[in-house]
Amino acid sequence: MNVTGVRRTAEQVLALAPDEASRRAGSALGTPGPWSGTGAADGVVWGRCEGGGRAPYRTVVDTRGRAYACTCPSRRSPCKHALGLLLLWASDGGAVPDGAEPPGWAARPARPQGGAGTADPAAARRRAERRAARVTAGAEELERRLADLVRGGLAAAGQQGYGFWEETAARMVDAQAPGLAGRVRELGAIPASGPGWPVRLLEECALTHLLDRAWLAGDRLPAPLAATVRARVGLPSAAAGTPVRDRWLVLARYDTGDGRLTTRRIWLYGAGSGRTALLLSFGAAGRAPALTLPVGAVVDGELTPHAGAGQLRADPGELVPVPGPAAPPPGGPVGAALDAYGRALREDPWLDSWPVTLAGVVPARAEYGWQLADADGREALPLTGGDRSRPGLWRLLALSGGAPVTVFGECGHRGFTPLAAWSPHGPAEPVPLL
Repeated sequence: MNVTGVRRTAEQVLALAPDEASRRAGSALGTPGPWSGTGAADGVVWGRCEGGGRAPYRTVVDTRGRAYACTCPSRRSPCKHALGLLLLWASDGGAVPDGAEPPGWAARPARPQGGAGTADPAAARRRAERRAARVTAGAEELERRLADLVRGGLAAAGQQGYGFWEETAARMVDAQAPGLAGRVRELGAIPASGPGWPVRLLEECALTHLLDRAWLAGDRLPAPLAATVRARVGLPSAAAGTPVRDRWLVLARYDTGDGRLTTRRIWLYGAGSGRTALLLSFGAAGRAPALTLPVGAVVDGELTPHAGAGQLRADPGELVPVPGPAAPPPGGPVGAALDAYGRALREDPWLDSWPVTLAGVVPARAEYGWQLADADGREALPLTGGDRSRPGLWRLLALSGGAPVTVFGECGHRGFTPLAAWSPHGPAEPVPLL
């Protein structure tokens, strides 16, 4: 298990698109169907793509220098074929085999003039300004729609149907603000979420309004909060901090998806730095992401944190497995976990959850479901999740056997989601709960 030269994620690939049309067209080509003769070697990816011409288009990408070559007539750089090839390479290693022998036409593309592997900075700045203007227009439109919703009464939201919300979300997608689009879709699902939905809808509308206002006042925000707002709106973030080298314990790994994109979350803990880090990777068109690390593994290497509040998300460098188990992160009681989540909310008000480790807690029944309680019974956290998380719950109960255990998970306003636990008597390896 040697993660060397980790491939770009789908998010990072789509961030290279020169415009929205290229982004959409490239996404459509990120599947194996139109491609043949693909391969990758020494930082170069190549493939032939069926198109409108009599012969397939030949596409070559220098993944290290951000240089592209394609026989298609497009003047955009990267073209949709280069984006599609990178998406395919990022999400399906079998479709683009590594170490293949490149054909004669797959020479490394020449890097663009004006910099070593960088695009024209003035053009990049203009693209960023155009996108920011579109996002601003989208945020202003969403503000008007939220105001109309509150003015007309939240009860009417239950009668509008989901079409209203989907149309609003589509407007946010057109504004290149996928984060706002995602929040709107979540708003649309609340009226069908059961008793008490008007209160939940008002809370989420307030948070969406806060995000809109934060974006519109971005030039007056502190730099870390401004970076958080950009990420929440949906602008791609990048590693910006100082690399941290450590021995990292893989605490948890799980996938979520919406049918269009699979997101993999991997939680790591640094034994020396005491940092918790989140690795994100993406798989387009429902395919599994390429990055995989087994729970309980210990790897040595560098992680570079992203800008923004908390700096939990990080990009991996070369991660090399090392022998031996690692002790679990230091934990605390329920009250300490709630305090940690509260401090994190001050930096990022839109935070759904925060990684914490509970020590000396016991799973127990409550009238609303299951909870993790301090051994002395002083405080407790309700467990989130429905039937889909029951196997993990039974595993946790069996591991505890009524005795206090150490549990790592995500603490949020809906409760605690257990992701891994350590037996009070058994081996040091974490037991996955998802």
